Amino acid sequence: HAASDRKDRPMLAVNCAALSENLLESELFGHERGAFTGADKLRRGRFELAGGGTLLLDEISEIAPGLQAKLLRVLQESQFERVGSSMTQQVDVRVVATTNRDLEAEVEDGKFRQDLFYRLNVVPIDLPSLRQRSEDVLELARHFLSQVAKREKKPYRHIEPEAGRLLQRYPWPGNVRELQNIVERASVLEPDPAVVRAATIEPWLKMRNPTAVAAEGLAGKPLADIEKQVILSTLEQFKGHRVRTASALGIGVRTLGMKLKRWREEEDEPMEMSA
Repeated sequence: HAASDRKDRPMLAVNCAALSENLLESELFGHERGAFTGADKLRRGRFELAGGGTLLLDEISEIAPGLQAKLLRVLQESQFERVGSSMTQQVDVRVVATTNRDLEAEVEDGKFRQDLFYRLNVVPIDLPSLRQRSEDVLELARHFLSQVAKREKKPYRHIEPEAGRLLQRYPWPGNVRELQNIVERASVLEPDPAVVRAATIEPWLKMRNPTAVAAEGLAGKPLADIEKQVILSTLEQFKGHRVRTASALGIGVRTLGMKLKRWREEEDEPMEMSA
């Protein structure tokens, strides 16, 4: 936005997952006075307020089907009506949408409109998960530490080298939000006012990373046995929940299912007897 010809106009954001359908409709398109109970004055929506600028729709996959149709009309015709109004508003806004879901799969399952998907998917940007870009971990951690220091009006804490290595080795199943959570927790609980130490964050990372615990004591074992033990231990940790297990391991749910099926079949094979 800052590098575009819209840089002098607003850039606003809406979290589509944080509001109910009715509240989100009012947030996006605004409402007239008396449009519903509690609407005691006219309110302009984000599309109006971002006029000439950019509107970021975070977690677009969570938007309800009824609102998907209204959003599609804005994208196609640059027109909408406030809630409770019959007067059409014209708008010029660049829309950026984000999601952590596979929208093509959502379309196939009938949860997301195909026409809206193609209207949004003009210039897709696939941002790899944090585990796939470990070189960004420390830069992001320092950014979050800087934010905390400014917010709390306290000195900036540095990250000691060993703590940095721990952060880079951790797989981050919760992605950037999990890193932010760890950094902010360290800012509160770290007794050293000048540095974030490995001794402080290591217990939290081990607790959150069942694969690290499961892998202990496996030195010298065949790789296939190590893989099986780690996967089964992680599956037990998540009480058989395959989606959470696959996420923690950094593999696909289908891949996990195929491995489990193969191991079951191997256990069911009759033992060969030798004379």
